[in-house]
Amino acid sequence: AGHSREGWRLIRRQLRAVTFDVTGTLIHAPRLGEIYAEVLRRHSMEVEPVEARRAVRLVWGEFSCACRLGEDRFSAHPEGCRGWWSSFLERVCQHLEVGRPSPFARAELYDRFGRAEAWEIYTEVPETLDRLRAQGLKLGVVSNWDDRLPRLLERLGLASRFEVVVYSAEVGGEKPFPAIFRRALERLATPAELALHVGDRREEDVEGAQAVGMPALHLDRRDGSGDLADLRPLGEFCSAVEGWWEPG
Repeated sequence: AGHSREGWRLIRRQLRAVTFDVTGTLIHAPRLGEIYAEVLRRHSMEVEPVEARRAVRLVWGEFSCACRLGEDRFSAHPEGCRGWWSSFLERVCQHLEVGRPSPFARAELYDRFGRAEAWEIYTEVPETLDRLRAQGLKLGVVSNWDDRLPRLLERLGLASRFEVVVYSAEVGGEKPFPAIFRRALERLATPAELALHVGDRREEDVEGAQAVGMPALHLDRRDGSGDLADLRPLGEFCSAVEGWWEPG
């Protein structure tokens, strides 16, 4: 979207598959701050939801910067996914200046965000996925997530819509690491140029997918500055597309 076509050529191929990022693309956690505050208060740590949300976002950024490019933060932790989230919560509590969280608070938060009640599916997602499947497209997930993801998608009623669910903790590398996209393509038995990836992060989703030869669309639900403001146009787009433009 938005590129001049001078010096580009149209490649006429039939799209066979679509893969999706998860958080910010299919689902979100609108009560993230409230859940953190609720759990911490139950364990004698007074926190306001808005401050909890701010601290979570801040620490996520800190930990992302500390993660080596291509490394999966969850599986790289000496104690695995639970250990990573335990360290994450400890740092959040440091920012909130409420002391060190108990093992019970850590366990409860880890469990809460593995349950459907902590998440909300974006309104248009089920209908869009069903429309794409009705067009004969294979669907998959490619996400930087821990090993709770497959069960969470089941609990949300989304798992049955996907042929494959590929996540970074399983592969051992995060987007834009090529291996995570290649794993999905192998499982979908689809060449890269015939599989579209959709996600809300330019570097992780768009650049990562394009690096392995997949066309990609940037979803920006905040201000609509991406290729898509939501997933509604995707069904029509995929049925109408005749090919992809690429330099040449």
